[in-house]
Amino acid sequence: MRKVKALKTAIPAHMPGLKTWRAMPAPGLSMLDPYLFMNHHGPEHFGPNNQGLPFGPHPHRGFETLTFIVEGELVHKDSQGFESRIVKGGIQWMTAGAGIIHSETSSEQFIKEGGDMEILQLWINLPSKLKSTPPHYQGFQKESIPEIPITSGVHLNLISGSFKGHTGPVESPYPQFMSTIEAKAPSSFSLDTTEDEVYFYLVQGRIRLNGEEMNFRQTALLEEQAGSLEIEVLEDAYIIFGQAPRIKEPVMAHGPFVMSNEQEIHQAIADYQAGKMGVWRD
Repeated sequence: MRKVKALKTAIPAHMPGLKTWRAMPAPGLSMLDPYLFMNHHGPEHFGPNNQGLPFGPHPHRGFETLTFIVEGELVHKDSQGFESRIVKGGIQWMTAGAGIIHSETSSEQFIKEGGDMEILQLWINLPSKLKSTPPHYQGFQKESIPEIPITSGVHLNLISGSFKGHTGPVESPYPQFMSTIEAKAPSSFSLDTTEDEVYFYLVQGRIRLNGEEMNFRQTALLEEQAGSLEIEVLEDAYIIFGQAPRIKEPVMAHGPFVMSNEQEIHQAIADYQAGKMGVWRD
């Protein structure tokens, strides 16, 4: 089994009108190369005539964003002309690459009627040679994501990479595996991992991971070697499970830009101010 070195609990990082917990960076967990950042919004209920999600137009460069819509919806719009509304069970994967401006908001219907919401966003770094990749957006509803049975009461939703002969719909310039797992209690199952970095985050529920009890809003830090993950589901669980090769390069982050050095950060700011990341149209 792959040893669990530590379990790190997300910290409160609430925003005006939005309950938020930050899984990474958090005390004792700066990043898990190539995974940079994770915000967990909700679960929360929005009443009628609410303000919706607060993420208006803002730029990104040098990495990818993966957004999980566990409950509710998310409306994406960007400076490349992509626009979509993804609902419960779907995902949004955006390669910011050379630079893009986007917004993540709520539909007029959700603002008027309200509803339940739980959304997570993970930032995934790109190697320096791929940071100038043309920006691109991919949005997939739940029905477009392969649902693969693991055992009774447990299935894996394959977002990218391969699993048991299936291939996920997302294409990334930095090939990797990413999935979510939904598991009913009581049940148990195992997962094989390579020597790559693993991202294992418990969104909901309670499990025992290789003998260590793990609660919702916790990230597992695993030793850096291949091995199995033995999972016992104590309460119905929703898990994010990904694997990716470590980039092993310097990381320089400044707000919405993630580059390799300070000079590249200054260039990103200058390019954004000069309109080189696209033009925003309401």
